[in-house]
Amino acid sequence: MESETKVQFPLKDAEELANSALRKLGYDSQQAERISHHLIDSELRGFGIAGLARILSIADRLAGKKPATATKITREAPATAQLDGQDTLGYLVGYEATELAIKKCKEVGVSVVGANGTYYTGMLSYYAEMAARENLVTVIASHCTAWVAPEGTYKPLVGTNPFAIGIPTSSAHPPIIYDIGTSKIIHAQCMLARRLGTEIPPDTAYNAEGEMTTDPHQALSGALKVWGGAKGSGLALSVQLLGIVAGAPALPPNLENFGFFIMMVNPAMFQPLEEFTSEVDKIIDAWHAAPSTSGSPMRVPFERSNKMREEQRATGYVNVESGVIEKLRALVGS
Repeated sequence: MESETKVQFPLKDAEELANSALRKLGYDSQQAERISHHLIDSELRGFGIAGLARILSIADRLAGKKPATATKITREAPATAQLDGQDTLGYLVGYEATELAIKKCKEVGVSVVGANGTYYTGMLSYYAEMAARENLVTVIASHCTAWVAPEGTYKPLVGTNPFAIGIPTSSAHPPIIYDIGTSKIIHAQCMLARRLGTEIPPDTAYNAEGEMTTDPHQALSGALKVWGGAKGSGLALSVQLLGIVAGAPALPPNLENFGFFIMMVNPAMFQPLEEFTSEVDKIIDAWHAAPSTSGSPMRVPFERSNKMREEQRATGYVNVESGVIEKLRALVGS
């Protein structure tokens, strides 16, 4: 349910506020713009939980310290690389890793880049869309601190662990991007609820004693509930393991040393690109033509959020929690 405290905030003002707040935290103009573009994209696509509110969490994480921004490649081969983020924010590390993977994939047809030493990587769909614009297929996984209890326990053993697959299409359709978190709610939702003094949805978290709770304070000292039962637990574990492949520890400390794994394939290595995208379009057209059991037209992943982004951008506004705007203005000092 959309919060009653959300207000329509001019898009231009949102961009300026985000950039000002990030520069206040110590990022330079280019870094601030790169981070804010990702956050505003989250807002435009209806995912405000990981939008402008994330700047407040970044501020909490930095606690007045100058942000790390230097990264280094520790290992590299024609199709692979390992990137040490050196505690740099994930929005920057993920972008750099994706750009590197795109470059290598275009050169040799496939690429795998792993990154560690980072935190808060944001929406994996953002990186998948970067690759799709270059007509590349992606598989992305990002593990993090164990905040989530898998099926059968209330002990946190895995992260919220998003997983994404991105497939390019012809110009007739947006790319197909399947991007899911493997917990019922993400950590950012719990943090925002605590910040705004609201509850989290029922049946999404445990307190430290294993009882279900809607109190974000109790949930953050307990565990979030896994999505998808045993199947979701298996996927969450798989992402946790891919985080190790990326060079990060099995169980990262709180908001430290997350792993980001991105693999790309150039479909033109296997057939002409036009034939590939034509076949993908056939899947989309078949879904659109299928009879609906709900009364709503069938759609493929990413269509809804892509459409919402276009519609929101056309209005010139984004819907943002008023409390978030107030706190960001206080951070900037305006």
